[in-house]
Amino acid sequence: MTRLSPPARILIIDDDPSVCASLKLLLKLNGHSSSIAHHPSEALEYLTAEPFDLVMQDMNFSRNTTGAEGLSLLKAIQDHDPDLPIILMTAWATIELAVTGIKQGASDFVAKPWDNPQLMRIIETNLQLSRSEPVNANRQTLDDQFDFTGLIGDDPALTRILQVVARVARTDAPVLILGETGTGKELIAEAIHRNSTRNDATLVKVNLGGIPTSLFESEMFGHVRGAFTDAHRDRQGRFAQAHQGTLFLDELGDLDAHCQSKLLRVLQDQQYQPLGSSDSEHSNCRIVSATSRPLSELVEQGLFREDLLYRLNLIMVEMPPLRHRRDDITVLARHFLAEISAHYQLPDRQLSQDANHWLSVQDWPGNVRELRQTIERTVLMTDQVIIERVHLSDQSTLGGDPGQLMTPAGTTLDQMQAMMIEASMARHQGNISQTARELGISRAALYRRMDKYSIAHDSSDEPGDD
Repeated sequence: MTRLSPPARILIIDDDPSVCASLKLLLKLNGHSSSIAHHPSEALEYLTAEPFDLVMQDMNFSRNTTGAEGLSLLKAIQDHDPDLPIILMTAWATIELAVTGIKQGASDFVAKPWDNPQLMRIIETNLQLSRSEPVNANRQTLDDQFDFTGLIGDDPALTRILQVVARVARTDAPVLILGETGTGKELIAEAIHRNSTRNDATLVKVNLGGIPTSLFESEMFGHVRGAFTDAHRDRQGRFAQAHQGTLFLDELGDLDAHCQSKLLRVLQDQQYQPLGSSDSEHSNCRIVSATSRPLSELVEQGLFREDLLYRLNLIMVEMPPLRHRRDDITVLARHFLAEISAHYQLPDRQLSQDANHWLSVQDWPGNVRELRQTIERTVLMTDQVIIERVHLSDQSTLGGDPGQLMTPAGTTLDQMQAMMIEASMARHQGNISQTARELGISRAALYRRMDKYSIAHDSSDEPGDD
């Protein structure tokens, strides 16, 4: 599925002759030429003498395995050509060293021993990214050339994100989408898939926050009949379902340490074993992931693997909260109003000028999702053709004085989420399923958040997916 780049000139830097020979042959079989340098000084001589499209660099060149030589060479190469992509090569035991290199500007890393198809995917992806031109088109031009269905708005912050998507969609680069709950991260993932070379295959969506640790391997890698008590037949996992397509890993920040390790291994090798099987299977899928949690803070707290973060965020985009896209609020509201009225086969509705103003000054802690829910509740609860401010404020998530912002100054995101959960629980008389559905999360994820914020619930109602 990967689209091959035009022939490239690649510099291999490694003191192991067998490694160099293997890489040179692999590159030749894939249409690329290469030169070999066994020492840092020799590598710099090559780079001074001729241009290269990419560098593959080992991290150690002597018995000293601290990686100091490799990091020093990395800096020297960057000083020579800051735009030259550099792929670091390291053993699994020194992955932490590769992560240090990524922080200092390397493009990617691969662990030894490598899987040839996976290594070529990494090489091709970095070549494609280095050769792709920045996209500076306006929203109208972007829509003429790409399919950005569902991503409504003309705000410059959103347009910049769509420019990045337009640039990277046709590569295999892993993309990490950050942003608060309800900002449209899943829509970005869908847009990446639709505009990619894999759009004829499947986009498989996985809510990692809704998968219990005990079921992670079965859910992601599948299982064979008899693997456990209730395994009455073979079952494909999500990686198998996404083969040749795109795998969207949502709620990445909710993954525990054990599952992070399992995920990192399969991302590195593109191989996995279904539960209960001794045979390895291969999955060629593009990874797009998303989270509303601050991964960098989780890394500092030891709750998220740094090497997994750098495996997933070759390209990173951050969705702006709706309060930072105020010019788009009324545009979105009118879009939702027309869409929802048509869905329920109701007469066309319009927003009054006062209603538009009220919408535009709210903070919308639940972002685009909350705005849509407010519009939908208003449409269902109001018979008026012209929707006024009072109709909207009566149906807003938090209620309160319609002349005031919905979020008090200084309210944190955690406090806001707790307030939203409590308000939704009250509306649904404590019904977990209905509350989870309204909030757009799984029952299991809702239970975790309720425990986190010490919100009382009936523990006899066991969590599960609806």
